[in-house]
Amino acid sequence: MYEIKIFSGRSNRGLAEKVAQYLGLPLGRIALGNFADGEISVKIEEDVRGRDIFIVQSTCPPVNENLMELLIMIDSFKRASAGRITAVIPYFGYARQDRKDEGRVPITAKLVANLITRAGADRILTMDLHAPQIQGFFDIPVDHLYAAPVLDNYFLSLGIALDDIVVVSPDEGSIKRTLIHLPVFGGKLAIVDKRRQGSSTTQAHLIGESVEGKTALLFDDMISTGGSITGAARMVKQAGAKAIYLAATHAVFCGPCIERLQTAPAEKIVVTDSIPLSLGTKLSNICVLSVSELLGEAVKRIHRNESVSRLFGTYR
Repeated sequence: MYEIKIFSGRSNRGLAEKVAQYLGLPLGRIALGNFADGEISVKIEEDVRGRDIFIVQSTCPPVNENLMELLIMIDSFKRASAGRITAVIPYFGYARQDRKDEGRVPITAKLVANLITRAGADRILTMDLHAPQIQGFFDIPVDHLYAAPVLDNYFLSLGIALDDIVVVSPDEGSIKRTLIHLPVFGGKLAIVDKRRQGSSTTQAHLIGESVEGKTALLFDDMISTGGSITGAARMVKQAGAKAIYLAATHAVFCGPCIERLQTAPAEKIVVTDSIPLSLGTKLSNICVLSVSELLGEAVKRIHRNESVSRLFGTYR
């Protein structure tokens, strides 16, 4: 694997180091900084001509800073005659604006896809996109990973009887994503159905399997402000669940999220290290799982021109 090199931006160096360690490689040498006026400076400190380059950079908060740094890094490698550049984006920011749901608004996910492509990326490796159709916004290959195997293996390790588990979708928009986990935990599904009543109130119902006396597993792609998943957890608790676990790939944790999670009726809040955890350290019941081996294996398969989809088997 002498032709491959792994480089990291500043958004999630810890994850990049774990990916490189999995591959048995050192992180590539690159100097990242800021000029006095705040502009980002990049200098590659080793030869990359003809090499297979992987840049690990989550576009998490501060989103604009991390996105711009990624674009400048891609441009630097392109001008240094890298053989192929793959942008490894564990968390893809701006993914929530993927369509025009009202007049005079942008489709920012498409704009960001265009920026990354025009900067010179040849391929994208990302994980649990908020909207899977964003893959189609790119005119270059996109490998879309799922953190589901990592999350599911953790819950299976707890030794909870499958007959005791109900998988819960925190809202109707997460149903398809939640179905990925369903075959692993016995096939029992409940859905929190929220409907707006008037301009300022919503009404919620729990439909599907009964959660009374059961262990409820709530899955989502991200926890941002925490409103949806904590509200769903309270409803499941009121419906009689004896234990509740919250799980999400991306711990965005912004706004009032920490306060909401602290008061949520959850045994554990399980997330991955796709975003470095800072605010989440205030939570006593947080559990952070690493996706470094999953990313590392995908990087290895891309480099060797092997199938990435075979990583997931029944998750596809």
